[in-house]
Amino acid sequence: MDLFDLEDKVAIVTGCSSKQGIGYAIAEGLAEAGADIAGVARSDLSEIKEIIAAKTGRDFLAIKADLLKEKSLDEIIDKTLAEYGKIDILVNNAGMIKRNPILEFPIEDWDAVLTVNLRSLFILTQKVANYFVKNKIAGKIINTASMLSYQGGKFVPSYTASKHAVAGITKSFCNELAQHKINVNAIAPGYIATNNTAALRNDEARSSSILSRIPAGRWGTNNDLKGAAIFLASQAADYVHGSIIPVDGGWLAS
Repeated sequence: MDLFDLEDKVAIVTGCSSKQGIGYAIAEGLAEAGADIAGVARSDLSEIKEIIAAKTGRDFLAIKADLLKEKSLDEIIDKTLAEYGKIDILVNNAGMIKRNPILEFPIEDWDAVLTVNLRSLFILTQKVANYFVKNKIAGKIINTASMLSYQGGKFVPSYTASKHAVAGITKSFCNELAQHKINVNAIAPGYIATNNTAALRNDEARSSSILSRIPAGRWGTNNDLKGAAIFLASQAADYVHGSIIPVDGGWLAS
């Protein structure tokens, strides 16, 4: 199990403000494996900090940042380095979703979703990758993709566009960074019971249709993402580059 040990590693995890969210579970999982966490969100993280520290015994640095503002990206890196002196893992999990029919979709919603889901991911990855290369760190970068990295979806054109792009940029970064022993991969969550999917779960017909196609027969939970995240953040994944790992209960196989 030493292959999965993250003792003394430092991980930045964006978008971890909700206890029901994917980012929270990933942050908790990495901490359980031994990492200290720099958690990033627009909202207050004091409760999350308290919970993860109490459950795992690891340190949690709460960073309040708005990913719509580019200066926040430098602050994330600067605060993490000031607190821990290094970065080993970056998890680009923060995401935004806006729902509207495509014929009526507001351009401001398109711009906001693409800025958070793609532009901020690119810039933060570029900055952390430069830090890894400069300091000869065999770092790990993990992006959160989606089932909509593969499919079109309905009423979420900007989210779909961004998640297709996340899958592509993961492979693009891999092609240039693997030579530096930097692993860039992504996790594609299936239908997970989070705040982002509340509207779908509350729509009885839509929820029933989704469940009928999931071989596992249930919505996923945020804890279902922990294993994949720990694997990709650890030395067990040293030869895994440019992969998009579905954690979907078999959705893509059905």
